[in-house]
Amino acid sequence: MFESTRGDVVRELAHRESDGLEVALLWDTRLDLLTVTVIDARRGDAFVLDAPRDKALDVFYHPFSYAASRTAPHTSQLLAA
Repeated sequence: MFESTRGDVVRELAHRESDGLEVALLWDTRLDLLTVTVIDARRGDAFVLDAPRDKALDVFYHPFSYAASRTAPHTSQLLAA
């Protein structure tokens, strides 16, 4: 399960884990923003994607498609362990 470092302001709305890949849909209640966090333990990679409300579940289920189609620096930001 994904653990937030921002306390109660971030809520996990959906989570899935399989074969070393962990994906979480998170809601920042303070900023009212949705993000999808992807952690690939096999490769030691991680990134965060913005998830528009109307596409949040699609981003959650297909994060690599969205990561490949976006060029914003935020999408390839590595997460601190």
